[in-house]
Amino acid sequence: MSRRDLTIAMVGAGGDGIVTMGDILSQAGARNGLNVIKTEAYGPQIRGGESSCVVRLSPSAIYEQGDAVDVLVVFSWADFGRFKGEVQPAPNAVVLFDEADPVARTREDLGIGADGHWLAVPFSKLAGDAGAKGSKNVVGLGVLTALFGLAEETIRRAVVKRFGRKKAAVGELALKAYEAGLVHGGTLPPMPERGLTFTPGPAKLLMSGNEASALGALHAGCRFFAGYPITPSTEILQFAEEWLPKMGGSVVQTEDELAAIGAVVGASFAGVKSMTATSGPGLSLMTEMLGLASMAEVPCVVVDVQRGGPSTGLPTKSEQSDLWQAVFAGHGDAPRVVIAASDVEDCFHTTVEAFNIAEEFQVPVIVLTDQSIGQRRETLDPTRLVHDVVDRAVPTAEELVEYKRYRDTPDGYSPMSVPGLKGGIYQTNGLEHDEFGRPASMAHVHETMNAKRYRKLKPIRDRYQRARRYGPAKADLGIVCWGSSKGAVKEAVLMAEERGEKVAAFIPQMIFPFPVKAFEEFRASVRQLLVIEISYAAQFYKYLRTFTTLPDNTIIFKRSGGKNLTISEVDDQIRRFFASGSQQKGAA
Repeated sequence: MSRRDLTIAMVGAGGDGIVTMGDILSQAGARNGLNVIKTEAYGPQIRGGESSCVVRLSPSAIYEQGDAVDVLVVFSWADFGRFKGEVQPAPNAVVLFDEADPVARTREDLGIGADGHWLAVPFSKLAGDAGAKGSKNVVGLGVLTALFGLAEETIRRAVVKRFGRKKAAVGELALKAYEAGLVHGGTLPPMPERGLTFTPGPAKLLMSGNEASALGALHAGCRFFAGYPITPSTEILQFAEEWLPKMGGSVVQTEDELAAIGAVVGASFAGVKSMTATSGPGLSLMTEMLGLASMAEVPCVVVDVQRGGPSTGLPTKSEQSDLWQAVFAGHGDAPRVVIAASDVEDCFHTTVEAFNIAEEFQVPVIVLTDQSIGQRRETLDPTRLVHDVVDRAVPTAEELVEYKRYRDTPDGYSPMSVPGLKGGIYQTNGLEHDEFGRPASMAHVHETMNAKRYRKLKPIRDRYQRARRYGPAKADLGIVCWGSSKGAVKEAVLMAEERGEKVAAFIPQMIFPFPVKAFEEFRASVRQLLVIEISYAAQFYKYLRTFTTLPDNTIIFKRSGGKNLTISEVDDQIRRFFASGSQQKGAA
C-alpha cells in the first residue's frame, strides 16, 4: 500500500549539497501541489561542518516536520553521528549510504528492522563517472526519484535550473549526474509501496519563515530596515536588501545591533515605518534602546529569531528561551508588546500585526520566532498572505495648536508629528517629560506619564489578543504551548481525536499583554493542564504563574533546545495521561 506521507532526511558534510538536495525535493513537491515542510540543521561552523535536511511531503495538511524518517540518505556516517537523537530513522526505514564512506555502521546500530532496507550506493563513484565529481547530491536525487516514483521531469527541470543558472556546462553535468542516479536506482529493489499516492494539483508557494517575516514587513509599509547579520535571522536582512530598495525603501547594514536599533528608532521618529531583526544576543544589546523607544513613544518592530543560548550557545539550532528576555529585560518601567509566530504563514501575519500595534500605540513590539520556523521552508496558499494595515495617527490642525506630543489621553497614546510638520515641533529624548515633551523630573509627572504609557496595554490586549484553540469545547487534557510548538501539538491533538480522546490546545500569539481572559476560559474547560515548551528553565510555565494561579497538578513537559519538538513527544505525554486514568479525576 502506498503512503500518504513521506519524510526524507539527508545527512552529510558542508559542501555535500545536502540543503540543495532538500531544496530541489521541496520545490518539486510544491510544484506538484504537495504540502511540504523542509527543515535544515547544521553545526556551529556553519560552513564545512555537518549538515542535515529533512523534507516531509504529503497531499494532506501537515503542520510539523516528520518524526521518524522514512528514507535516510547518508553521505557521511561521521556527520550523521553529530545529529544523534535529532535525525531518527523509523524501524522500517530505507537507508541509503555512500559505499565509499570509510566509517562503517550497521542496520542494528540504527535500529533498522527486517522490514527496513539497508542499501550501499556508490554516490561518489557515480558522480565521478558522470564527470560531475562533487555532485553526489544530484546522484542521490536520481536514486530517490527512481525508488519512490518522485516527479522525474519536475526534478530534472529543477536540477537544470538550479545548476545551469551559473553556467550551461554546469547544468549539463548536473543533469548527467541525475541520470546516473536514475539508472542506478532502477537496479535497486523496487519499492512501490514506499511511494506517495497523490494527484498532482496546482503549484503551491514555498517560503521560509524569515522570508515571510520580511514580506510581512513590506506588506505593512516598512520602508526602513537596519540590521546586523546574526544566525538564524540573517535571511530577513538579505530579503530586505533585495526588495526594500525596489519599493522605495532603504536598508542599512550596521556595525552592530546597538547601531541597528538606534537607526530604527531614528527613522521611525522621522515618520518611516522601521524594523530590525536579530537573535538572542543581539536582542540583549538592543535592550537599552528599547527603553528609549518606550520612553519617547517611538514605534519600532524587532523580530527575534530565537536560537539556543545563552551567549553564542547553539547558533544554528532552535530554542524557546528568549521569552523572559523579550517580556522582562530592561531598566525602569518600560512597556512593550511581545507576540509570537507559530509557523511560516504566521511569520507574515505577526509581523504585520506588530507594525499595526507599534504604529497605532507608539510602542516597541518584539516578534518572537525561532530557528525551526525562521529557516524552515513550508508550502503556503499565497491568497492567505493578506492582512489589514494600520497607519500611525498624525495630529490634526486643531491638535497642532499648542501641540502636546505626549497629551495624556484615555488610551495612552497621542498623535505623533514628524520633523518639519508646521506646529508639530517638540522636544524628545530619554528623559522623563511633561505633555509637551519638556524634561521634567517631578515625581507626580513621572507617575502620570508612566500611567499614560502603561495605559496602552489594555486596549492592545483587548483589540489584538490572539490565541488559537484546537480540540473539543470540553476536554480531559488541555495543552498550553506557544510559538513553534504549535505544529507538533496540533498534529498530536488530531491524533488523539482519532483515538477518541478528548484533548484540546491553547496557543497564544499575543504573549505580552497576555490574553488572560481567553486562557482562563480555556483552563476552566479542561480537567488537567499540560504545559509544553522548549526551555530547560520552563520559562513559559513560570511566566504564566506571574499573572495566574495554575493548578498544583499541572503537568510540565520542558527540555532544552537543539532538537525541534516532535509530534511523538507530545503524543507520548497524551498517552501517558490517559493511561494513568487521570481523565477520571477532577472536574472540567
